[in-house]
Amino acid sequence: MDLNVPESDGKLLYNLVIKNHYTKALEIGTLRGYSAMWIARALTKTRGRLITIEIDAGRYRQALANFKAAGLAGYIDARLADAHDLVKELQGPFDFIFCDADKDWYKNYFIALYPKLAKGGCYAAHNVSGESGVLSWRSGTEDFYDYVKRLPDMDTTVDDTGSGMSISYRRATK
Repeated sequence: MDLNVPESDGKLLYNLVIKNHYTKALEIGTLRGYSAMWIARALTKTRGRLITIEIDAGRYRQALANFKAAGLAGYIDARLADAHDLVKELQGPFDFIFCDADKDWYKNYFIALYPKLAKGGCYAAHNVSGESGVLSWRSGTEDFYDYVKRLPDMDTTVDDTGSGMSISYRRATK
């Protein structure tokens, strides 16, 4: 079964984009487009645009239909591709990145995108548990979380109000 982000996580994504006036967003793992629509709704306010990547053709087609039905297609550049390869090719910088794809690749995605994350930007990852422990369905996110929280120019917290979302801000240099 395909799981979407819960509404609380969707609102969190929306608020992160609005609060920080982000305009250049990337999502890894579109699924049916639920989280992308939360991000795109925020981007309508900041005059931004989202690139979202989905590997499954059926889910991609469903997401495109959902974007069109929601009136958000003009804010979303949806790509049918393998994110393992595409993230390396994407041009940055991005000021907001949301990762919700194959959990065992979270660290690899982050390493590929870290140089493309703007100073002051945010990297959010879904299904990550903080210090309180890791649930079995979050398996694979531990290496990512341990890696990102140790970086000296990243401030990382975990919001556990929904499915557990790590929120990492890249510090602007002085």
